[in-house]
Amino acid sequence: MKKTLGPLSLTALGIGAVIGSGIFTVVGTAIAGEKFDTTSILRAPVLDYMIHHSALAGRPGAGPALAISLVLVAIVCGLTGVCYAELASMIPIAGSAYTYTYATLGELVAWIIGWDLILEYAGSNMAVSVGFAAHMVDLLDWFGFHPALRWISPAFLPGGLQDLQGHDLYLPGWHFGFDWPAFLVVMLLTVVLVRGIRESARTNNIMVLLKLAAILLFIFAGAHFIKPALYHPYSPNGWSGVLTGGSIIFFTYIGFDSVSTAAEECRNPQKDVPIGIIATLVVCTILYIGVATILTGLVPWQSMVDDAAPVVNALKKLSLQPGGHNLHWVRLAVLLGAMMGMISSILVFQLGQSRVWFAMSRDRLLPAFFGKVHPKFRTPAVATWVAGIVVGIPAGLFDIGTLTDLSNIGTLFAFALVSIGVVILRYREPERKRRFRVPFGPVIPMLSVTFCVLLMMGLPIITWLRFFVWLGLGLLIYFFYGRKRSEFYAPKV
Repeated sequence: MKKTLGPLSLTALGIGAVIGSGIFTVVGTAIAGEKFDTTSILRAPVLDYMIHHSALAGRPGAGPALAISLVLVAIVCGLTGVCYAELASMIPIAGSAYTYTYATLGELVAWIIGWDLILEYAGSNMAVSVGFAAHMVDLLDWFGFHPALRWISPAFLPGGLQDLQGHDLYLPGWHFGFDWPAFLVVMLLTVVLVRGIRESARTNNIMVLLKLAAILLFIFAGAHFIKPALYHPYSPNGWSGVLTGGSIIFFTYIGFDSVSTAAEECRNPQKDVPIGIIATLVVCTILYIGVATILTGLVPWQSMVDDAAPVVNALKKLSLQPGGHNLHWVRLAVLLGAMMGMISSILVFQLGQSRVWFAMSRDRLLPAFFGKVHPKFRTPAVATWVAGIVVGIPAGLFDIGTLTDLSNIGTLFAFALVSIGVVILRYREPERKRRFRVPFGPVIPMLSVTFCVLLMMGLPIITWLRFFVWLGLGLLIYFFYGRKRSEFYAPKV
């Protein structure tokens, strides 16, 4: 590949990938935590249960201390990012974790990461779709249109649904309904992807600018309405809340590894990749801390339970108060910027997910029909439609907290495997050419693994069980289907 990227280009690439829709959607869940209708061991974060040995009716939020959670997550991403960079620089092609793990660590590990990436991408887009739907409902509300709740809210609401005054609209649990906006946005973008889309650099830059503008507008407009009393207590649930908040908000940083996967196109990867990763995480963390700080200073942190659009809803509440009329227009601008950002995020991750299905089919680990290319549009149509259905239906049924957890545990698991892979390959193939090497030997990779596991421990027990079921299903498919047909084990004709 042509080596043209420098640290500034890498940083711009990273910021464009990280500044996504997560900060507009899951930040409320990370701040307020989750509440459930019954006390259950399954709902307790793993580390919290190990310490207190008690069931919880939900899980603690970070409160205003989410700023600390964001710093913790940025450190984890920085450690993992340099591990990604070393693996990506070891092979002469760019690609996802699945592609270069297949080339370096073998088929079984590649299958596990590929299967895990499907969960990561799917869970991410399910959560973003629910967030998009909440913002679409808010946009309709801005214009005075109010659809029936049963067609714009998920069927499963663990914390129920309340109006702006705190009155119950739905009790916690299941109810008759389907989040149609979440389902439809996925299906519409699936049609776009099947027909083929070419993202130009100019279009991507416009999307990035809109997302940045929405964040900065919220920060500067909201700063005039902060109530300092809302920052006390700063960390209402202690370190348990900070860790849980970090585990939830981790979703917002998905995409930072795009910097590391561009290692082959850097003029000086040894220097430029670390600078690009660190600069990306510093800029994005400052912006995210700004959002969290302003948001928790505008409305009580407890009021954001199960809120998939906490930023614009906070602006809505303030615009109805005396002196807040100007925020009515700020709310519209932030809404539009956030929604454009979400559309671009869903599009990119649906594109990535369908390509993972396609790549695994091409390697004969999944049925051949996933690798079928549309005769007219020359896109992996079957894989794209399957990815759309797999994301769209759950997005209509489940709340944002449940869906975010699936994406987070999948991402953290993939990060841990990649970091372990760096250590293994240092000992197995020490002579192999590396355009970029993680400094300090195995120290940074093992720190990355440690912090990834720590954040995974902040996720509920039920999320771990669902994750093990997903991995178990994947291993069954591999051993009873994929392994027999792969190029390594299939009988030679």
